[in-house]
Amino acid sequence: MSSVAVLRASRPNFLVLAPLCVALGIVLTWRQMAVLDGMHVLLVLVGALLAHAAVNLLNEYQDFRSGLDLATTRTPFSGGSGALPDRPEAAPKVLVAALVTMAAMAAIGLYFLWLRGLPMLLLGVGGLVLIIGYTQWITRSPWLCLLAPGLGFGPVMIWGTQVALGGQPDASAALVAVMVMLWVIELLLINQIPDVAADRQAGRRHLPIVLGLKVAAAVVAVLLLGSYLLLATALLVGALPVASGLAMFTLPAALWVAWRLPHALDDNSKLSPVLGVNVAALLTTLALLGVGLWP
Repeated sequence: MSSVAVLRASRPNFLVLAPLCVALGIVLTWRQMAVLDGMHVLLVLVGALLAHAAVNLLNEYQDFRSGLDLATTRTPFSGGSGALPDRPEAAPKVLVAALVTMAAMAAIGLYFLWLRGLPMLLLGVGGLVLIIGYTQWITRSPWLCLLAPGLGFGPVMIWGTQVALGGQPDASAALVAVMVMLWVIELLLINQIPDVAADRQAGRRHLPIVLGLKVAAAVVAVLLLGSYLLLATALLVGALPVASGLAMFTLPAALWVAWRLPHALDDNSKLSPVLGVNVAALLTTLALLGVGLWP
């Protein structure tokens, strides 16, 4: 059924990332304010889910129309959902779903713009540009393609949550936003590795295409180690509460990913477990960091 294809195209298995990032913004705001408006918290969570679903739906539609989906070798963590190659007639409905989710997200954004003013406008417009421009334009620039997902899930989502809830981004929020940015950049970068051949054919120019798989694997290691080093430094200087150190428990998994990745670049059967551990480690890290930040 077309409705099932639309649901698959939203990539529901990956939508947990947005609530986890928003949860960090909620907890950081809670540390500043004694009481949060429950309805506003719900709207922020819904808006983040809509934003993530919108970019997934638009990406699926545009990749199908460009022919990229038909050339991609899918893994559980990369290459899209495969919904439209399986059900091509659902493509118009996926586009409609993308537009509807963006409209609903924009409506929530307009409410918070009315409530909070200019800071909300800057963050909201930034998020909308990332959603609309990612597949069509951003993926043509290696460095924009590298930075865009991290900016969207890090500073835009975390600071946007704080501003929407009446909080004020501070040094702690900046540190958390940068760490999340590094983790998400690493996630998208490593997930691009299995798609290099198909992406090159479709005209994309992300980092694994431009610099090669070995350099991309080295960048993955730098991003992983850099994010944990930043967390450790923040804990040592007292910039984040000691309980935030819970997020360090996933460091062994991150080290395994950094060590194993260079040995799995040319074999998807070896690469898939690395991608799986990486996703599990990232989501667990975000959850543990949120628990550690809880006031």
